[in-house]
Amino acid sequence: MSKSIKYLLAAMLFTLLASVFAPQAKAQCAMCTTAVESNAKAGNTSTKGLNNGIIYLLGAPYLAVAVVGYIWYKKYRRKNVELNMRSEKLHLN
Repeated sequence: MSKSIKYLLAAMLFTLLASVFAPQAKAQCAMCTTAVESNAKAGNTSTKGLNNGIIYLLGAPYLAVAVVGYIWYKKYRRKNVELNMRSEKLHLN
């Protein structure tokens, strides 16, 4: 196996293990947390999805950058590159 494939597999394994064993994060500021807690204590059930919404909004810029990068790669990659190689043998002596 080549070195790059080994590094890629190691990075994927690390990411998988980090996502499995990482504690669950709360993506709320202090003011949002107190507002949600007070609304939840009052019996309001519409605040349950706030943390998931914040995580969703956090991931949106990364998704946009990935889409732009993919489009850029597809548009500007080289196609039909002609290699001008000599037909005679190359002597290194």
